[in-house]
Amino acid sequence: MTTIEKKSVKAGRFVSTEHANTVIKNYKKERWVHNSRRIGKEDSLSVWFSIEELEEFLAKAKDHGASGVRYYFGAYEENFAERPLYAGRQTIVMVATKQATTSNGPKDKDIYISSKEGNEILAYNVGAICPPICTGNDGFGEIGITIVDKGEEGLIVA
Repeated sequence: MTTIEKKSVKAGRFVSTEHANTVIKNYKKERWVHNSRRIGKEDSLSVWFSIEELEEFLAKAKDHGASGVRYYFGAYEENFAERPLYAGRQTIVMVATKQATTSNGPKDKDIYISSKEGNEILAYNVGAICPPICTGNDGFGEIGITIVDKGEEGLIVA
């Protein structure tokens, strides 16, 4: 009898507080300040989902043969009626993926499932973005805190 060993495919790893602080500070300095200025309000810095939501999404993804999740960066429309405070702000969309073998080697493909409306991507979005929906005293948590000089507009803690 031949046994096929399933190899674990991992793309990420646990990181230190220092690493998390560094990449968040880099983002704030290089992207967030400019995004906020461009949209005329503080852009979102994070998206929060409950463990329950994540487990539900992962269970559905697994039920459809997923082997991973891709996180797409996105932005809500300027007239996002479902949640007006989210309008124009950035977000992430989680999309279930399944590894497929192609002529160019293995590829992680987005999963589409059948629905009443036709084929729909297996995706999850509309978490609690911060800002405007934040927790804690300053709304930005402790990690990656940065003081931003906005010139004549003053200083902000981000």
